[in-house]
Amino acid sequence: MGKYTAMPKLLSAVPTFLVNDVGNTADWYRSQLGFEAAYFPRNPPYVYASLMRDEIEIMLLRLEGHKKPEVVRAGGVWDAYIRMEGVRQFYEEVRKKIAMKSELTKRPYGDSEFEIVDPNGYVLVFGELEKNSES
Repeated sequence: MGKYTAMPKLLSAVPTFLVNDVGNTADWYRSQLGFEAAYFPRNPPYVYASLMRDEIEIMLLRLEGHKKPEVVRAGGVWDAYIRMEGVRQFYEEVRKKIAMKSELTKRPYGDSEFEIVDPNGYVLVFGELEKNSES
């Protein structure tokens, strides 16, 4: 009998955002969205941060003077789509702190979603496939 080898397994994809100021951006994600941050190096100016909340990770990379180019497309442009559970409760928490790019909406493809924009112009969509619910 041959040796058993497990197939490689992909675990996640992590959006990586270029930002001018890693520390300020990470502070925003912590205070507004409840993420935790791990920095490198340990003291500012930081060149990297890993932002984590539950099973979600977003990486920040410092590029001095960077400004995200504005991209326009019919239907919008998303930089990260975050699938979640409890989207309605999260929406109610977040909308008290952040201006919404789009309100919570039940889409024709079944997801209930809302969009926000971070301080660097990255668009994050939070969505949940909800069965039998209306927005």
